[in-house]
Amino acid sequence: MKKSTGIIIASLFLTVLSITSCSTPAEKVANAEQKVTEANNKLDSANKEYMEDMIQYRKESNEKIEANNKSIAEFNARIAEQKKDAKEEYREKIAELNKKNEDMKKRIDEYKADGKDNWQQFKTEFNHDMEELGKAFKGLTVKNKN
Repeated sequence: MKKSTGIIIASLFLTVLSITSCSTPAEKVANAEQKVTEANNKLDSANKEYMEDMIQYRKESNEKIEANNKSIAEFNARIAEQKKDAKEEYREKIAELNKKNEDMKKRIDEYKADGKDNWQQFKTEFNHDMEELGKAFKGLTVKNKN
């Protein structure tokens, strides 16, 4: 009898202990809702930063493209003073640079938000292409000064 009473008391004690230590279903739901809300806030914040980065980068890129357009106009004005043979060579190079510049403008304007990883890859490739285009403009300037 003492043994069975001891077992009952121990079982009762463990049951009370497990009930008091566990969260109620309402508490579990509240905790889950809070975690979801926090995750949504973090996601919204990250998306906002991503979109702001895209807008700023597009603005900067468009400024570079406009600077390239001004350089093209300046080159066109300069080649009027060149010899006929040199004029044709410069016109071809300028036309090629103008086409590349227009293609870059089209690429940045048509880029659709496609995830942060894709955006980073796009920016890396676009920066590389813009640097190459800038080098081509500088190369034309150096040749034009001689």
